[in-house]
Amino acid sequence: MILSGLEIKNHIGREIIITPFDPGRVNPNSYNLSLHDELLIYNEKILDMKKANATQKILIPPEGLVLEPGKLYLGRTEEYTKTEGFIPMLEGRSSIGRLGICIHVTAGFGDVGFAGYWTLELFCVQPVRVYAGVQIAQIYYHTISEPYENYTTGKYQNNKGIQPSMLYKELGMRD
Repeated sequence: MILSGLEIKNHIGREIIITPFDPGRVNPNSYNLSLHDELLIYNEKILDMKKANATQKILIPPEGLVLEPGKLYLGRTEEYTKTEGFIPMLEGRSSIGRLGICIHVTAGFGDVGFAGYWTLELFCVQPVRVYAGVQIAQIYYHTISEPYENYTTGKYQNNKGIQPSMLYKELGMRD
């Protein structure tokens, strides 16, 4: 079952943390999250799963930044979220999708207990100008059957910013 917007509001500050929280961003069954002004791009032409690939930070200026097709941009939400007892899920907003922007490649599924900022895997089908602070994604919550274990440790848990792929850690490699 997916929580309604009213139920999201009922759980804010307890099982659902969204910081900063704006009641005006609550939808009938989701909450809008916004784009931070920092992005990462990979410096390497060929990405290697077995290593930490070099990245470069870029900032979205006030006049916006044009995203180029065929290029992956890693962004993050301005909001920190934490969830206990519900499964958080992230999707792009329809208004964003109608501009040809995808906000995640395959990573819209969160774990019960996840705490941190959401890394966005941004790509577009044609050049499009984006702006920091735009409401780019929506988070929604599924109930989970009991018993369950909260996700408490892991390579992306309690992150402080944009997280490039750390698959290499699963493959026994180091930075």
